[in-house]
Amino acid sequence: MWETSKAEPIAQVVCHCIDCQKQTGTAFSIVLLLQEVDLNISGSSHATTPSFGDTGKETIRHFCNNCGSPIYSQPRAYPGLAALKAGTLDDTSWLKPTINAYCETAQPWVVIGESIENYD
Repeated sequence: MWETSKAEPIAQVVCHCIDCQKQTGTAFSIVLLLQEVDLNISGSSHATTPSFGDTGKETIRHFCNNCGSPIYSQPRAYPGLAALKAGTLDDTSWLKPTINAYCETAQPWVVIGESIENYD
């Protein structure tokens, strides 16, 4: 399974929502927001599952059917956007998140700094 994009991310987000915590098995997920049309997924082991967050709108979560790794999400609350899981990247040395999202559901032991934008 491979994902590629030649586009620059719209934003780099640390998401603290309950769904991302459950999907990653940890306190948050780091995602790159991209236009869906700019994301190319190849491979035949791709599967999906829906979830419903606080917006009440569906989020389609894409994952590798072989290993279970999350790949990206399509939040229907934000049509046309894809949230690519940064953990799938071969090189993460350039990542610099610009937003903390869902800070109100962050684990109490996670330190939310003020150096980037924070949203409840």
